[in-house]
Amino acid sequence: MAGACLHSCLSMKLKYVKGFLTLALCLGLWNCSSSEESRVLPQPNAMTYGKGSFDASLLEREPARFRQTLVEGITAAEGYRLRVTRDSIVLEAADEAGLFYGQQTLRQLQRDNGRIPVVTVEDAPRFAWRGFMMDVSRHFYDTAFLKKQIDAMAALKMNRLHLHLTDAAGWRIEIKAYPRLTGFAAWRTAPLWKDWWFGSRTYAEEGSPDAFGGYYTQQELRELVAYAAERHIQIIPEIEMPAHSEEVLAAYPELSCSGEPYKHPDFCPGREETFTFLQTVLDEVMDIFPSEYIHVGGDEAGKAAWKTCARCQARMKREGLQNVEELQSYLIRRMGAYLTSKGRRLLGWDEILQGGLAPGATVMSWRGIEGGLEAVKAGESAVLTPGSHCYFDTYQDAPHTLPEAMGGYLPLEKVYSFEPIPDTLKADEAKRILGVQANLWCEYVPTVEHAEMMIYPRLFALAEVAWTQPEQKNWADFHRRALVWCAAFEEAGYHPFDLAHEFGNRPEALTDIDHLAKGKPVTYHLPYYPGYAAGGDAALTDGKRGGWTYGDGRWQGFIRRGRLDVTIDLGESMPLSSISADFMQVCGPEVFLPARVVISVSDDNENFTELVVHEHEVVRDGEVRFVPYGWTGETTARYVRYQAQSGAFGGFVFTDEIVVK
Repeated sequence: MAGACLHSCLSMKLKYVKGFLTLALCLGLWNCSSSEESRVLPQPNAMTYGKGSFDASLLEREPARFRQTLVEGITAAEGYRLRVTRDSIVLEAADEAGLFYGQQTLRQLQRDNGRIPVVTVEDAPRFAWRGFMMDVSRHFYDTAFLKKQIDAMAALKMNRLHLHLTDAAGWRIEIKAYPRLTGFAAWRTAPLWKDWWFGSRTYAEEGSPDAFGGYYTQQELRELVAYAAERHIQIIPEIEMPAHSEEVLAAYPELSCSGEPYKHPDFCPGREETFTFLQTVLDEVMDIFPSEYIHVGGDEAGKAAWKTCARCQARMKREGLQNVEELQSYLIRRMGAYLTSKGRRLLGWDEILQGGLAPGATVMSWRGIEGGLEAVKAGESAVLTPGSHCYFDTYQDAPHTLPEAMGGYLPLEKVYSFEPIPDTLKADEAKRILGVQANLWCEYVPTVEHAEMMIYPRLFALAEVAWTQPEQKNWADFHRRALVWCAAFEEAGYHPFDLAHEFGNRPEALTDIDHLAKGKPVTYHLPYYPGYAAGGDAALTDGKRGGWTYGDGRWQGFIRRGRLDVTIDLGESMPLSSISADFMQVCGPEVFLPARVVISVSDDNENFTELVVHEHEVVRDGEVRFVPYGWTGETTARYVRYQAQSGAFGGFVFTDEIVVK
């Protein structure tokens, strides 16, 4: 129907997405100055303003002043061309999605006086995959909440909603062939994930007094899929395998290696019944979700039981598999082939690379972008969702100003800074990067208000990363627009983070510190963890203090025997009055304060004198803490030895600088 006028289509669209338009129009009425600067999110790739404006009230009296048309001249999928003059509005696109996104831009341009500036917009998304993942396993959210987020995603021109439907904390999708999944595995014995995870980790019968959780019926999910499709959003279901499956194996223990409930988190790939179960589940999932991609998880499999399981070992021998990594790959490849036979494609976290990537599989790269780059270099495709920029379960501001989170620190500016395509990729490889995705894991997010605070405004930034060409991005301009959108979202009934009163990074991280040990050599008696090397051997005396997260490249991590043990050579003996180092505690990712700190000095690097010993009991709690352990007094020495020992919980010990004065 290229070239045809779509007045009737617009009329129908206005009718069947009425709930969405209520939000979109609210977001279009900015209640701000008459400036014609863009208040659109995400930022269009080309926008030129003219003089004057169009009176939107004319559309009610003279609808012919608004023409929207499918044309052949626009080649980019989901792209559109919008022209607003003083007399008319013309919207052209190559497909229905393009028309839809042009409508969102038009509504966002509307001012509080009901006028739309004269403007020409040439626009198309940078990436085809513009995603957001909602974890509904750790805490259950009803479909009304999900529809509300779909409305917001549509206004932000995002087009993939990934639902994390299954995990140890609860199975959330009705599977008629296996009723125990919703009659038992969907219900746990504590309402808060934290209490359950560090408590009994047991499940309950549906309807019992100690049952907390929930699930979606197949009919509810079909309605949700239709609701999203009307807004050009595809829902991607995730069914975890082989790990994160404690809830399944409690309900159906015969699918584990031992055959006993509450013993293993991983399916047994040595049992043929495992594949019968997974294929049957996927059949029902595919009947509900028409998405091209089906996410199978594939992450964080411990595989410990496989090493001694007779069935797994027999499977490995029959299939010629050398190790349990190849056994995991066997499971993923087999499920990938099954999905392919049904006309679908397998999507999994980057651990599906272990043991060899299944042909045709798409990698969702979360442990950095390296897994995604490996996939595209191998000729497959990838979606990039690195924890450093896309994990919204982290703090977005100073931890003491916010509810408990998983840890970390991901402020709005860092999300906005994400550049998915490195210069090292060839053009044909870059094309296989499908796009980007934000993830909200909900272990520490028990309410809808908390969830929305974690999502917005960070999803504004990721939406612009996904849609807008990098040369069109501008942090200062985006921040201005994000403030306006936060106010509009709040008016529309959302609960965004209070961006206008952002505290910012840890003050110690804002400027370098000068002290006697700065630039001095450090001897490590025990190695630091290579994944958290910070500045390497110079990290503890480089003058750089860490921010709110151990992942910022300034905090150095120690996990071997839970110990930090280093000696600093000051070069010559000198008077000393203070030696100190900061440590952090973030219990969610197993980062704890040290239980014992010893600070010693020496003139010959052989005979050390203890200056102070700090000992305390490490307590697991929800508070993120930064605590200095040090000594003050008067002494003279050349060598400073600093030792820190972890407590009963083990985990990581992190410090950023040993400050000597």
